[in-house]
Formats: sequence, C-alpha cells, structure tokens
Amino acid sequence: MRTSLRLGLVVMAAVLGGSEIASAQVPKIKLGYAKCAHCLPMSLVPGLARNVEVEATGFNSGNDVLTALVSKSIDVAQVTYLHYITALDKGFDVVAVSGQINGGSECLSSAKLSLLPEDWATFKTTVAKAKSDGQPLKVAASRGNAQDIHMRGAFLKQGVDPNKDIQFINIPNPSDHLAALQRGEVDMICSVEPFASQIRLAGAGKHFVLPYEQAAGNLTNLIVTRSDVIAGQRAGVQGVVSAVVELDNKLIADRAPWIEVINKLTGLDKNVATEALKNASPDPAIHRSQTLAIAAMMRDLKYISKDVAAEAEKNMDYSFLEQATGKSKNDLGY
Repeated sequence: MRTSLRLGLVVMAAVLGGSEIASAQVPKIKLGYAKCAHCLPMSLVPGLARNVEVEATGFNSGNDVLTALVSKSIDVAQVTYLHYITALDKGFDVVAVSGQINGGSECLSSAKLSLLPEDWATFKTTVAKAKSDGQPLKVAASRGNAQDIHMRGAFLKQGVDPNKDIQFINIPNPSDHLAALQRGEVDMICSVEPFASQIRLAGAGKHFVLPYEQAAGNLTNLIVTRSDVIAGQRAGVQGVVSAVVELDNKLIADRAPWIEVINKLTGLDKNVATEALKNASPDPAIHRSQTLAIAAMMRDLKYISKDVAAEAEKNMDYSFLEQATGKSKNDLGY
C-alpha cells in the first residue's frame, strides 16, 4: 500500500509540474486599443485568442495607444494607418502586422451653416467669405487622429487649405465633440463613430460628408507591434493576429456582439451603436499601396517632415496574416 501511495504521489507531482511548465510557456501579450466604435471590438480579442494570454486595455485615443507601444508599456497596439506613418516619421520602431476595421469618420456641420450634405460648392463659398471677413470658419477634430487627417485630405482635394483657409480647433477627447457643436463653439466637426452618430441623432449637427475622397480612402485601423516583440514573442503576436482575423469574420457575419460592446464600454445606447456601424467595415488586410499614398498626403499636409515611403513598405510584415488566413500577401493588400 505504501509503495502504491508513493507511486501515486510521484505521478501526481509530475502531472502538476508539467502543467506549471506548460503554463509558464504560454506567451503573454499586453494589447492596447482606442475607444471608438471600430476599435472597441478589440476588447473581445482575449476571449478569441488561442495559445496566448492577452491582456487588453482601452485608451482614450490612438495617440495614447501609440505612446504606450513605443514606451514599451504594451506589446501590440490598435492604432491607425496615420499613426503608423507618424511613428515612422519620428523614427519609432513599429511594424504593421494586420488591419482590423475601416471607416468611422464623418464631418458634421452646425445648423447655422445651413449646409446641405455633400454641397462642397456652398461650403467653399462660405469658407472664402468667412476668411475675407476676418472670421474664418472654426472646424474641429481630435488632432492627429484618422478623422483629422481624413478631413484635411478631403478639404485639400476640394481646394480648401486646412492650414490657411479655416481656423482649426483641437478637441482631444471625441466624447466632447457633441457639447462643442451644441454650444456653438465650432461650425463643423469631423468626428469618429459612435460619437458622430451621437451628434447627428441628438440634433447637435447635420451630416455634411464622409471624408473618404482622399489618399487614405476609408482606411483607419491597423494592428502594429515592435520588432523586439516579434523577435521575442512571435507566437504571441501570431495569436493576436489570428484572433483579430477570427473577430473580423465573426463581426461580418453578426454585428450583435459589436453593438453590445459599444453599449457596454461607452454607455451610449444601442440605437447609437447600430447607427455607428453603418460607417464601419471589418478588414484585416494591410493595404500597401494606399499606405504609401497616405504617407505622401501627410507630407503634403505637413503632418510629417520627410518621405517615409521606404520605411512604411519595409515595416509591413504580412507573415502573421498569411499564417492566420492561409492566403498569400498578394491577396492580403500587398
């Protein structure tokens, strides 16, 4: 009996010891994402990730997420194509490993402008008159986010120089956009979903345009990491990218979980969330040629100081997407 008991304890210890070793070998990834309609589904990644332990944290903006990544507070970040280009311009070590969800930008005008949707001719006339009167139109966005750059690119394409013809107002937190427009502090806001839908449904602003007629199109979200994370935690990065691909496939098939997570994490009701998703599209591809066009546009807008096209192309790693999807990079946006 004593011999059998000792043997049983030895086997149990071996099993438990093996479990601890297996647990210690599971990679751990800290993931950051911003708080917008097309960003918030990233909070579901930990539940979809396999063979990796993911800790997901929400930040107020993409700028905050990028700062956390380059300061090594997190390992993988959901930012935008525009943050990616900005980071390369500043010499930061960032590598694009996946897309996520695109869309989410909308320019809304105040009622006092009496501007009809898509009426660029009247808008340009209004901008010119306000400028000649010495009281240029006040146009707001959160500086440096996708909606800011989308707006600037669309304005420039219409012949309105955002650096000279209007007065730009920076409102860092998109949740403050509604109040600024409601109080009459600005004439137009280019906001992000779900806050754009909140503004429209509350009657604080009217739809003017989805600012996608520029080099970035409707591209917004990108998943990035650093080269040291790829070198040391390749399996972990693969686990995150595979989970993002699975998440996108689920959201294409059923948007109910997406509506739920917006409602849960922003407190906005489900009608706002449902409206916001009309301006969003899951897309894990990394769009190489458009990324290079975005870099050129941002240089024209003087948002970056130099040509980063070579760095942008060099720092795209399609291998994770190829493994997650079974497709070649030529089918994934290359």
